[in-house]
Amino acid sequence: MKTLTASSPQALDIAALRADFPILATKIHGKPLVYLDSAASAQKPQVVIDAERRVYEELYANVHRGVHDLSMRASEAYEGVRGKVARFIGAPSAKEVVFLRGTTEAVNLVAQTWGRVNVKAGDEILITALEHHANIVPWQLLCEEKGAKLVVAPINDAGEVEIDRFANLLGERTRIVAFAHVSNALGTVLDARRMTALARERAPGAVVLVDGAQGVPHMPVDVKAIGCDFYCFSAHKMYGPSGMGALWGRKALLDAMPPWQGGGDMILSVAFEKTTYNETPFKFEAGTPNIAGTIAFGASIDYLCGLGLEAVAAAEHELLAYGTEALSSIAGLRLIGTAAHKASVLSFVLDGVHPHDAGSILDYEGVAVRTGHHCAQPVMDRFGVPATIRASLGVYNTREEIDVLVRGIRKVQEMFA
Repeated sequence: MKTLTASSPQALDIAALRADFPILATKIHGKPLVYLDSAASAQKPQVVIDAERRVYEELYANVHRGVHDLSMRASEAYEGVRGKVARFIGAPSAKEVVFLRGTTEAVNLVAQTWGRVNVKAGDEILITALEHHANIVPWQLLCEEKGAKLVVAPINDAGEVEIDRFANLLGERTRIVAFAHVSNALGTVLDARRMTALARERAPGAVVLVDGAQGVPHMPVDVKAIGCDFYCFSAHKMYGPSGMGALWGRKALLDAMPPWQGGGDMILSVAFEKTTYNETPFKFEAGTPNIAGTIAFGASIDYLCGLGLEAVAAAEHELLAYGTEALSSIAGLRLIGTAAHKASVLSFVLDGVHPHDAGSILDYEGVAVRTGHHCAQPVMDRFGVPATIRASLGVYNTREEIDVLVRGIRKVQEMFA
C-alpha cells in the first residue's frame, strides 16, 4: 500500500478538519460518535450547512423565472454551480451538466431517454456483477420493455471485475455499457479508462455510463481522460446535501435525447398543438429545482477542492491500509472484497454473528456502520453471504476510530462466544 512521501500530496490535518463537521461532536449512547457509514451518506461540513441556510435567509427566490433582484441573484448562484460541477469532473462544458436528485435518477434518465430511443430487441446491455441496484434495475426495466438482454461481467474472489471476460462479452449487439467507478459494497476501484477503451474497441456502437457515486468523494475524476459518454454522481456522498446530484453527458448525445419529464424549465413555448422544448441541459430539468440544495452542492465541491482530491485520496488510502491490517488480525473475521485497488470500504463478516446483531452492538459503542446487502444483493450472492458489516471511511476518520471499531468487534465476539 502507498505511503506518504515528500513527493506525495501534502498530508491533511485530520484533527483540525474534523472541527469542520459539527455532528462529529455528537455522543451516541454516551460515547463519542465514530461515523463509519460515509458510503451510505457522508456528513456535512459547516460551510455546506451555512450555504444552504444562507439561501433561505438571504437569497431565496425561484430561478430562471423572475426579473426581480432576488431571482436574478438566485439564478446566478444556481447556474454558477453548473460550472463548478463541470470543472470538478473535467467536463468540456457546463452545458453538458444536468442537475438531478442523484445517481439513481441519472441512470434512470439515460435508460428512459437514450435507451428507449436506441435499444431494440436482441440488443445487449453490459454491466458488472459489482453493481448497486440503481445500476441494475433501470437496465432490467429497459430490457423487459425492448426485448433486449442484460449481460453481466463476473467478478473474482477478490471482488475484481474479470477484465478478459468483460472484454469478451462486448460485441456488435452491445448498445450500453454501465459500471460503477467504485463498488459501494466492496470498495473495489474499477479501471474505468481501460473498460471504456475496450468498449470503444469491441462495441463501437455502444455508449458507456459510469456510476461515479462512490468515485468522486475519494479521488480526482476526469471524464475526458476516462473517455466515457455519461458520468453521474450524488452530492450527499461527497459531503453535500441529499436529494441532489448531477449527470454529465456528451452534448451531442444529450441534444439528441428526448425529454423525460414535462413542465417548468424544460419548455420554451407551449401550445395545445405543439410544445417546443428548451435546449440542453434545461430540457431534462422539469419543475422547480432544488435551489438551496444545488447551491450547497457547490459549497461541497469548493470544500473538497480546497482540501485537494489527491490529498483526500492519500489520507483515505493510508487509513484503509491501517484498517485492513487491523481487521485482518482478528480471528473469526473475514474480509469480503480484497481487490488490489480499493477505496474507503471495509466489508466483513464475523463467524457465528449475524451482521445486524453486530451492528446493533457496535452502535452502543458509539460506532455507526452499515449492515445488510448495501443495495447490492448480487454481490452478496456471489460471496455466499446474506449481508456484511460495512465500515466505510470519510476524510474525517482517524486511526483512533479504527481502534474503537476493533475493540467493538472484539466485544461483539465475546458476547457470542
